[in-house]
Amino acid sequence: MQQLNAVAVQQQERSNYSALSQPPYLHLAELSATQFIEIWNHFDTDGNGYIEGKELENFFRELEIARRGAGDPSNSNFREKMKEFMQKFDKNADGRIEMSELAQILPTEENFLLCFREFVGSSSEFMAAWRRYDTDRSGYIEANELKGFLSDLLKKANRHYDDQKLHEYTQTILKMFDLNGDGKLGLSEMARLLPVQENFLLKFQGIKLTSEQFNAIFTFYDKDGNGYIDEQELEALLRDLYEKNKKEVDTKNLTGYKKSIMALSDGGKLYRSELEIVLCREPIL
Repeated sequence: MQQLNAVAVQQQERSNYSALSQPPYLHLAELSATQFIEIWNHFDTDGNGYIEGKELENFFRELEIARRGAGDPSNSNFREKMKEFMQKFDKNADGRIEMSELAQILPTEENFLLCFREFVGSSSEFMAAWRRYDTDRSGYIEANELKGFLSDLLKKANRHYDDQKLHEYTQTILKMFDLNGDGKLGLSEMARLLPVQENFLLKFQGIKLTSEQFNAIFTFYDKDGNGYIDEQELEALLRDLYEKNKKEVDTKNLTGYKKSIMALSDGGKLYRSELEIVLCREPIL
């Protein structure tokens, strides 16, 4: 109870601070990663990972003022501008702004999200990168593995950095995408770096399996009990999952999902622990 009260007090203080202080840095032509996070914390007053409702209205008003626009939310033109703004930047049309969407709105100096999308252009490339950097096969990208990933990413993008900047980028990515605050990124958290249309994991929302369900279905398709399934068996498994959850099977999309998941495989052999990362809420460690 004391812990809950402390959290409530912290959120209230954060809300009061945000309401009283001026929104930081929106007038700048270029933001550092740290400044970007400060802007996010200023407007996401309830800390739920989205700028929405009144927060969103406040953000857009202050952004308009910073850009010398009209900042009166009662103005009909303001509402129309805000609607156009959301149509442009709210990629998944859920009526709120995620941190990755905000990164496309603000002129971030070291926008490693954009670097990431140059480096990893599709979900299958993303899965291959995940396999490469999850070096201990834990089902998570820990801080040291994330640092290696970002180092390679920045080298590929020809971006200069030093150890201090690399540490800052690593911590910023964790703050942006580590939803449960455990200091590491699960596959679904890391996949939020992908453009919405490429994030195939979003298509599996609502059909995540428990460990027991997963073990039963994997055993069914692993007929010889050798601990892995192949590409054809994976397709049959995915089709069954869709049918059981009354979801329409799009052959073209299914082929893409299958290709993405097989990027985790070892020479065409998809082992239990690898598929489990995709289909279960949490991998069994």
